Amino acid sequence: MIQTLPQRMSFAEFVEWYPDNGRRYELHNGIVIEMQPTGSHELIAGFLAEELTLAIRNEKLPYTIPRTCLLKPHLPDSGYQPDVVVLNRTVLIDEPLWEKASTIQYGKTVPLVIEVVSTNWQDDYAHKLVEYEAMGIPEYWIVDFRALGAVRYIGKPKQPTITVCQLIEGEYQIQRFVTNQRLNSTIFPGLDLTTDMIFQAAQM
Repeated sequence: MIQTLPQRMSFAEFVEWYPDNGRRYELHNGIVIEMQPTGSHELIAGFLAEELTLAIRNEKLPYTIPRTCLLKPHLPDSGYQPDVVVLNRTVLIDEPLWEKASTIQYGKTVPLVIEVVSTNWQDDYAHKLVEYEAMGIPEYWIVDFRALGAVRYIGKPKQPTITVCQLIEGEYQIQRFVTNQRLNSTIFPGLDLTTDMIFQAAQM
């Protein structure tokens, strides 16, 4: 679920305004949106963060997964807060807004970003895909565990789908994974993670 706040802001104003109240907000073309995820949405995001953290430790990669992180795309007056974002520690020093506002603006700092689909699925499949590609983020996962996306994105018949977008020569090449398939990740090639493991994480 999402809720639009009445005020319009520039990105700089949004960063200064962002409240420390535990809630999540994004800025879309100057419009502030409060993100209100469901419990199952959060269970999946948490599971993925745990699995990736384990892979980072096991493979001794120079990566980290922050609790919160804002991505500043090329689109003016916009800022996204992904469900899971993997950062490369070795290049964080080049990010001018990191220390002040945990904000990332260079794609080279973000090996992988994940969005777990909610009712605003158009943002994940359209706007964010285009913006993450333009930033140069190497890999982007769209986890559509409720099959909310349009048929043109997940096929017919609609079923729970994980879309993996991998940046090749500046453009995302897209693979779709459905029930009982192992994900293919260039960022985590040794990751042993199936779609069923992710989808089942939503169950209590």
